[in-house]
Amino acid sequence: MDVLLSACLGLGLAAACGFRLFVPFLVLNLAVRSGYVALDGGFDWIASTPALITLAVATVLEIIAYYVPWLDNLLDSVATPAAVIAGAVVTASVVTGIDPYLKWSLAVIAGGGVAGAVQAATVGARGASSLTTAGLANPLVSTAEIGGSVLLSALAVGLPVLAALVVLALLVLAARRLRRRPRAAARPV
Repeated sequence: MDVLLSACLGLGLAAACGFRLFVPFLVLNLAVRSGYVALDGGFDWIASTPALITLAVATVLEIIAYYVPWLDNLLDSVATPAAVIAGAVVTASVVTGIDPYLKWSLAVIAGGGVAGAVQAATVGARGASSLTTAGLANPLVSTAEIGGSVLLSALAVGLPVLAALVVLALLVLAARRLRRRPRAAARPV
């Protein structure tokens, strides 16, 4: 049961990395320091005081940067591969009690994959916002992404199974939306 809970926690935090890179790590740092979450061996640095300071500063800078009109789209190009890596690392850091090969397979495939899928959806939302509103609605998209990252991170720490179900629901909704797009474009005018 502990393996399932830690995997759900990891996937919830990985999905939150797809919204914002540093928020899930900051929430994880605070959760570990408060005794709510245990890290796997080798990841103690996440709960350190220097990490807390660094993650807090990085989180604030990331949030501010996404409110700068031209910088938000530029950051998305860097954040996409970074989200995959962050999703894998955060998943590996909390999955405990299983063989390292299986843990890293889960972390890379599921954690990195979920983070990448969520990040791709946010890039699409920001791109659509930039095209349809000339970027005027991008602050709303940024606010929704921050809220999604904070809420999903907190949910993953507090109710990991529910967080995993929310992630699954988000992925299903995104897949349905992607399937509808080609059909709508193929319809004659």
